[in-house]
Amino acid sequence: MSTRNTMLRSLHDLGLAAWFGGSLMGAVGVNGAARDEGGTWAATARIAGSGWAKWTPVNAAAIATHLFGSGGLLAANAPRVAAQQGVAASTLAKTVLTGAALAATAYSRVLGKKIELAASSDPQDAEKAAKHPIDTDKAQRHLACLQWAVPALTGGLVVLNALHGEQQRPAEQLHGVWERARTLAPHMPSLGHLTH
Repeated sequence: MSTRNTMLRSLHDLGLAAWFGGSLMGAVGVNGAARDEGGTWAATARIAGSGWAKWTPVNAAAIATHLFGSGGLLAANAPRVAAQQGVAASTLAKTVLTGAALAATAYSRVLGKKIELAASSDPQDAEKAAKHPIDTDKAQRHLACLQWAVPALTGGLVVLNALHGEQQRPAEQLHGVWERARTLAPHMPSLGHLTH
């Protein structure tokens, strides 16, 4: 019999929702508003940078919340991951997608910070930017791709989360456990033969 993990699920889902929604809103809203209001490249970069900088601590908290919930759910569901066919594969896919989303998020913040420094009118920021010059056109192209990659990757996590929910249905669990057992003992009949 499965136990409830309401708190872990809530942390997992709320963290992922904020990560996905915030990254999508930033790519559409923050960047769009900066383009509309900026006028010059530097002003646009400063506006976008300011918006993304305000979002960064909230995003970090959302990611940490999601990862904590994910780790707890993985520990709680470890027996099912091992015993039910298909669950290990979807769990591995979620892990890979989470890693890719984390990498894209981190790298986009690094690029955003570099662009923010290059566009800054503050003399101290200009000095820092001069010590680590970047090709701002190339950095902005990479950043534009990454800022769409993060919502795409986290959206993929939402889809895999839905798949995990379906795999937890009692009939799916029974079928998956039976099929896993059949891979270990191929002479066993299929579940369909037993129900007819």
